[in-house]
Amino acid sequence: MRITVIGRGHVGGGLARLWDRAGHRVTGLGRDGGDAGDADVIVVAVPGHTIAEALGKVSGLDGQVTIDTTNLYTQRDAAFPSLAHQVKSIIGGPTAKSFSTVFASAYDQIAEQRVTPSNFYAAEPAAKDITARLIRDAGYDPVHIGDLTPGARLLEDSSGLTRALAAQIGPFFYRYAAPGQL
Repeated sequence: MRITVIGRGHVGGGLARLWDRAGHRVTGLGRDGGDAGDADVIVVAVPGHTIAEALGKVSGLDGQVTIDTTNLYTQRDAAFPSLAHQVKSIIGGPTAKSFSTVFASAYDQIAEQRVTPSNFYAAEPAAKDITARLIRDAGYDPVHIGDLTPGARLLEDSSGLTRALAAQIGPFFYRYAAPGQL
């Protein structure tokens, strides 16, 4: 799969390395932008308040399947129900929200875990299978929480809980499974 990751920081750069190891063709775009026209999947890994600016520097955004990884640490743009909806308004393709409740600083430790860690995602139907595959290829077990509406906003709003837990125990993995599946 051809993946363009917009953002080369901890999240974007870390996911790019994981997917490269899994055999995908990954292109990373940084602050200067670039062309994403040959991508099958766009991954947006920039600070939530910079979505419009960052995507404005990228050409070739034309309805690709998109995974939004952003989190919000400032005021939300009230024109959109979630950051993922803002991303969708620019790229226009089937959109998912994922990798916003896991820690990039722990990516290198995924394979060492006794059980595969979970990763929540919300997705529109046309983005669901691709997102689940990329979650697995990054080393996580995908846990679908529903459609983009209301799922993306639920994930974004949970970032406060994630940060509160991390303040107590540091970066962590989580695992959700039905009884008998562990």
